[in-house]
Amino acid sequence: MQRMDNAPFSTWPWEKLGSYKYLLYGPFHARLIYSMIWEQTQNPRWCLHILLLCALRGLVHQLWFSYCNMLFLTRNRRILQQGIDFKQIDREWHWDNFVILQAFMASMALLSFPFLENLPLWNTKGIMCCIVLHVGISEPLYYWFHRLLHTQYFFSHYHSLHHASIVTQPFTAGMATLLEHLMMGVIIGIPILGTWLYGHGSISLIYGYILVFDFLRCMGHSNVEIIPHVLFQIFPLLKYFLYTPTYHSLHHTEMNTNFCLFMPLYDLIWKTINTKSWDIHERTSSGKNERIADFVFLAHLVDIMAALHSPFFFRSLSSHKFSFKLFLIPMWPFLFLLMNLSWVLHTTFVVGFYNLRGRLHQTWIVPRYGFQYFLPFAKEGINKVIEQAILEADRMGVKVISLAALNKNESLNGGGAMYVKKHPNLRVRVVHGNTLTAAVILHEIPQDVNQVFLTGATSKLGRAISLYLSRKKIRVLMLTQSTERFESIRREAPIDCQKFLVQVTKYQAAQNCKTWILGKWCTPREQRWAPAGTHFHQFVIPQVLEFRRGCTYGKLAALRLPQDVQGLGYCEHTMERGVIHACHAGGIVHLLEGWTHHETGAIDVDQIDVVWTAALTHGFKPL
Repeated sequence: MQRMDNAPFSTWPWEKLGSYKYLLYGPFHARLIYSMIWEQTQNPRWCLHILLLCALRGLVHQLWFSYCNMLFLTRNRRILQQGIDFKQIDREWHWDNFVILQAFMASMALLSFPFLENLPLWNTKGIMCCIVLHVGISEPLYYWFHRLLHTQYFFSHYHSLHHASIVTQPFTAGMATLLEHLMMGVIIGIPILGTWLYGHGSISLIYGYILVFDFLRCMGHSNVEIIPHVLFQIFPLLKYFLYTPTYHSLHHTEMNTNFCLFMPLYDLIWKTINTKSWDIHERTSSGKNERIADFVFLAHLVDIMAALHSPFFFRSLSSHKFSFKLFLIPMWPFLFLLMNLSWVLHTTFVVGFYNLRGRLHQTWIVPRYGFQYFLPFAKEGINKVIEQAILEADRMGVKVISLAALNKNESLNGGGAMYVKKHPNLRVRVVHGNTLTAAVILHEIPQDVNQVFLTGATSKLGRAISLYLSRKKIRVLMLTQSTERFESIRREAPIDCQKFLVQVTKYQAAQNCKTWILGKWCTPREQRWAPAGTHFHQFVIPQVLEFRRGCTYGKLAALRLPQDVQGLGYCEHTMERGVIHACHAGGIVHLLEGWTHHETGAIDVDQIDVVWTAALTHGFKPL
């Protein structure tokens, strides 16, 4: 049940501002600048502390988000195995509304109690005083307020928004209504103001308490168990004084239990503790909670800036298609260092997953950047990393592993054929997915076309496209300087179709052809030879510059995933939400069809229509 927007204090005053809400920090900056320039006081400026605390609170949530999404570290201890989908990401987009709210609440408290501006940096007695006030007042107050939120009226009008997320993440901790966070501000403020009233307040106490509070809230919503069960075996009573991610996760799945803030003691006192909490905690904390993938898409890093598109960096980037943004430039030195460190990594790692029809699909990354694949001395090392990934997938029981982009480069490993030949007893099916890539490109060509111009004509995809089109009686102008390779492909065509394959050596030969298929980078100067109205299909990476105004440009071959995909919350590089590269889709089709052959090496032209039909049958949609 969702909240009702007409309930008092259920919406945020700045809800319609969107991202412009951050302008609300403007008064704090203005006050800080004013005090720095015109005021003569040497006391710490309270606006500075509020802004620093807001930044640190955001950092705490971001670091927890990054850690939870580092699946290569956390997947064995995930509590719920489902993923976070785009719907939940969008719903929790403005999770940090409470930070703005509590910044204004803090400023009101400082204006109401001006003595707070003169707090010392440190006071040891304040720590114990703050703990007593938190345990004695904040914890039971939150418990009963939380119980109130689970009554019919308050849950349907307010708290259901927070509980819309069954699988939690650190940002879920901040996703609640204005009323809830007003109360949360009071709960946080009681130990801080109370300690000050007792004369033991300090600046470090305010920073420490608020940041530890946020840390524990993020931990509880992380969906990753980080507290070892052996700790509770050594100190049995500790489990009543510190909750765990498993403990709070149960509250989101079985809502009438585990209401506490951080201390299960109050659930024990008022008999709302979930008796399964410790058994589930023991299982999840053991590190044996991993589910084996059915399908693996083996990708690689593209370039330095695109590395930020990994799901464990920034949600605002990974949940949308990648595009270069100027504000990311300051991170370039860090990313450059990361790129150099990648040379010492010799194993793949998991970066994302989703579920489709009960099967777990994972994306593994080879820690190499695009340009490194073209360095002669790196070839052997890259092949070794890919080979180890295939063998690891085979050992784990993965059914299909699909090679992405340069991981199946013909000059690197013959489209994956090298691994199959070296390891003939592989149980995992190795798939390059290019059969479906070819099918997508071919089905984008209008039926009334009778001539195409093809670059990269002797590549794996170029060969398949040429042979397929020749069978359809379509004339193919194959741009290649190698007569030997051209003749080799032409001889593969049926005798009555060979006349439709024509070798050309210059772009000028296509000046009357309005259908260009680019499998090789095409400069703006070369594009000038295309007549007005030309459409550029392409399977070249990176994509060509859209230089010609009177022409249209297609995107890389891609398909939209079936509608029943679950837990998908990241975009595949430059693809839109829910869209994947055709070679990725080709591997999935291989899995769903239950095919037992490897799809490596040259593309079987006879299978192009078979794979295309299978993809459509399983719910993939052309763009």
